[in-house]
Amino acid sequence: MSDKPWLDEYAPGVPAEIDMNEFDSVVDVINKSCAEYSDKSAYVNFGAELTYGQVDRYSAAFAARMQALGLEKGDRIAIMMPNVLQYPIALFGALRAGLVVVNTNPLYTARELKHQLNDSGAKAIVIMENFASVLEAVIDDTQVEHVVLTSMGDMIGFPKGAIMNFVLRHIKKMVPKYNLPGTMAFKSVLAQGATEQFEPVPLGHDDLAFLQYTGGTTGVSKGAMLTHGNMVANMQQASAWLGDRIVIGEEVIITALPLYHIFALTANCLVFMKFGGKNVFITNPRDMPGFVKELGKHPFTSITGVNTLFNGLLNTPGFDDLDFSNLRMTLGGGMAVQRAVAERWKKSTGTPLIEAYGLTETSPAACINPMTLEDYNGAIGLPISSTECRVIDSEGKPQPVGETGELCVKGPQVMKGYWNRPEETAKVLDDEGWLKTGDMAKMDEKGYFYIVDRKKDMILVSGFNVYPNEVEDVVAAHPKVLEVGAIGAPDEKSGEVVKVVVVRKDESLTVKELRDYCREELTGYKVPKYVEFVDELPKTNVGKILRRELRDQYGEPKSSED
Repeated sequence: MSDKPWLDEYAPGVPAEIDMNEFDSVVDVINKSCAEYSDKSAYVNFGAELTYGQVDRYSAAFAARMQALGLEKGDRIAIMMPNVLQYPIALFGALRAGLVVVNTNPLYTARELKHQLNDSGAKAIVIMENFASVLEAVIDDTQVEHVVLTSMGDMIGFPKGAIMNFVLRHIKKMVPKYNLPGTMAFKSVLAQGATEQFEPVPLGHDDLAFLQYTGGTTGVSKGAMLTHGNMVANMQQASAWLGDRIVIGEEVIITALPLYHIFALTANCLVFMKFGGKNVFITNPRDMPGFVKELGKHPFTSITGVNTLFNGLLNTPGFDDLDFSNLRMTLGGGMAVQRAVAERWKKSTGTPLIEAYGLTETSPAACINPMTLEDYNGAIGLPISSTECRVIDSEGKPQPVGETGELCVKGPQVMKGYWNRPEETAKVLDDEGWLKTGDMAKMDEKGYFYIVDRKKDMILVSGFNVYPNEVEDVVAAHPKVLEVGAIGAPDEKSGEVVKVVVVRKDESLTVKELRDYCREELTGYKVPKYVEFVDELPKTNVGKILRRELRDQYGEPKSSED
């Protein structure tokens, strides 16, 4: 048997290797697409659109302004926004100026934001005013010198954008009061930058493009260093994989996952830009009726998402009545795709839900099922072009077909390492470039890989990683808590939710009190849905919590006061 049996399973026309030399950097891709498709619509949001030509002009203006402020190649800039038209402008502008983009979840609490800004050493941030009060709480303790502030309706046009901003601020009260002196308005940055000279910055494959934060498999959030080469590789790999299914300049992809998440960033924003496609931004996919209504306005050809998103759509009235005649590709990643959801999706839309697998550390795609797949097969797919995967035992020895072990990935999309964390990098990345994923997997004789068991401790809530250590650190800081263990509990909607098992110091502590406390410190999806009070936690003889026993004993989705 070949040591790369998956190559025989590739769809016709998919190459074994990609051409890394077609593009020098992500900026090279941006420049070529903006020139080639200048009159075509690139991004659509709330009925407003940006053409590739406008993206080119606006991002060059943004880059010029950043350079005029004194930001230089390699400086870090945080972007903290949901999916709005300002995102690709700031993103591409920052990259064109040679800056390193630090994608930042707009739902972060002050504690989480402070850690990421300080760890990355960000000198600037582009932030939506809805989240400015969180920045105000921490900015004095960071190295941030420049704040660009934007409002939801800034790129929507007059009068719609102005009305939207008024409603959000004064009627819906969605912009908490803040005081951030010396900020720059996003529109002013573009206006001023348009009068300044943008100096193109030479960039190559080894230059950093993103610090993409992830928990890895241990608590504190770490910045995966993704180079221009990593991102170009993954764009080329995805492009090769999609092959002749793509109609250049005609694709319409639905982008509901946030762009600060590596999946949507690469698969939607970047890959479809290379094809001259149109990204339809869904700013609030949780509003399922609104989401379905928006889908009805666009002859979409592709959609990406996580299992919970597809499940939510399938259970929303009106979804089954949409026109799916243009839909050619549905890609699921970020968490396991469930068979029931995949089968129902195929029945409703006529298109298979293709499962993919990746990590922040692999930019993200590592394995994808062939686009020719007709039905759900339970596999995460085949290693994509220029990618090798193997399964190893606890001693690092490769495992034979059908045997379970840790999945390892090697390819040009694998990160450079974790930012300023050589010891953490050494734990997962060896000298030959093999990345240990922490996921337990097996390979069949055809080269398809299957995840057998997820990272042993991580909790996966709707495709977002929640690391028990972080939740435990917060809960343990409550004065009435003696000990705590965090685990995942099954949930029909999210796949999993956070549950904490707590030994109280003070018997007066209630479930509500603890959950309210967590809401102050943790993003919503990390807040424990269930809290169970116990007398003691299962531990090893050296006092380490036995998570498997904790899950076995307390894994039920229930709280003490239910």
